[in-house]
Amino acid sequence: MKFLYILLFAVTSTTLVAQDTYLHCGKLIDTKTGKILTERTIVVSGNKISEVEIGYIEGQNNDVIIDLKDKTVMPGLIDMHVHMESESNPKAYLERYTHNDADVAYNSVGFAEATLLAGFTTVRDLGGSGVNISLKKAIAQEKIIGPRIFTAGKIISSTGGHGDPTNGSKKSIIGDPGPKDGVVNGIEDAKKAVRQRYKNGADLIKITATGGVLSVAKSSSNPQFTVEEIKAICKTAKDYGFHVAAHAHGDKGMQRAIIGGVKTIEHGTLMSTKTMDLMKKNKAYLVPTITAGKEVTEKAEIEGYYPDVIVPKALEIGPQIQDTFRKAHKRGVRIAFGTDAGVFKHGQNAKEFGYMVEAGMRPITAIQCATIVNAKVLNMKNELGQIAPGFLADIVAVNDDPTEEIKTMENVVFVMKEGKIYKQ
Repeated sequence: MKFLYILLFAVTSTTLVAQDTYLHCGKLIDTKTGKILTERTIVVSGNKISEVEIGYIEGQNNDVIIDLKDKTVMPGLIDMHVHMESESNPKAYLERYTHNDADVAYNSVGFAEATLLAGFTTVRDLGGSGVNISLKKAIAQEKIIGPRIFTAGKIISSTGGHGDPTNGSKKSIIGDPGPKDGVVNGIEDAKKAVRQRYKNGADLIKITATGGVLSVAKSSSNPQFTVEEIKAICKTAKDYGFHVAAHAHGDKGMQRAIIGGVKTIEHGTLMSTKTMDLMKKNKAYLVPTITAGKEVTEKAEIEGYYPDVIVPKALEIGPQIQDTFRKAHKRGVRIAFGTDAGVFKHGQNAKEFGYMVEAGMRPITAIQCATIVNAKVLNMKNELGQIAPGFLADIVAVNDDPTEEIKTMENVVFVMKEGKIYKQ
């Protein structure tokens, strides 16, 4: 009996020992210093990184060893501009009227999985119907596979503005959408719209400071909010712990947004040097979305892909985004990595790295934009964006050294999110 008790105690004790995961990394990108480290072991305990050791360290008998000795390892990537509910296709504008929320939700499941398996363990969703909030919750509760989502819920726009959901509709169904629907006119509407998004479960605010390319409206770049309205949005957002992202192509609308207090400018296509300097002064970030610019230019050449009103806007704005990024980066504007995935296929987010490098950014800087910089913007700098003790175990790997061959970022071969392996 005594022997049996000792045996049972030993078995029970063994089962209580937590299992760690040891990642043997041939190369490891230190995003904080921008250096490439060699022969390192990352120890993952639960959902966090517990140690980063020099050399290849062996664990205990029940620990898991992952061999990444011929790979380059880095923190999980962060995309600051995606739309998880949708994906560009020739029927997209019709689907706004034929798809129910359930249809949108089912489609978003595949988009979320594709994004995670491409190495993007965190994203900032900048607008949809509101299904994106439920998607965020479903992923967090591990009901489905996908990246960690910070979402704006529904975009806030002005009547007829880039984010007005009834643009292009026939008169009988246009109605008069208000703050609940993301359409505001005046300071009180602006405040109410922010509070509604807090109530709905959003994490941040997205406004359309100017016209846009893909809305069924004439202008791609006119200012669509007053400075006072933007200040009201930003001040109210701050009360609720939100930051504000501003879609903007036109220069005047950008200036209003920056003066009003937004944290990020999305696209920034027609940005002047004056606006670049204003961004530097106000510590605002540019989220370039070069990939989206390339995509809309290409698709605008296909007859019937977009409604007629969109085609000239796409051909005007799309080709300019990369050059604006080049000028802004050269002038010292803060850059946050973001792609506008959904305008193109989800899972192809890493194309942005190549376009950034092509425009003059160093590969390591582009990777830092997608890790430590974005983590800071999200107020997660002590949890995301680095491989260091205490950080969440979001870890990805590629075959080659991206500081020598940036295209390797488009083929992520290992994905871990919060200590769980999703791709190996």
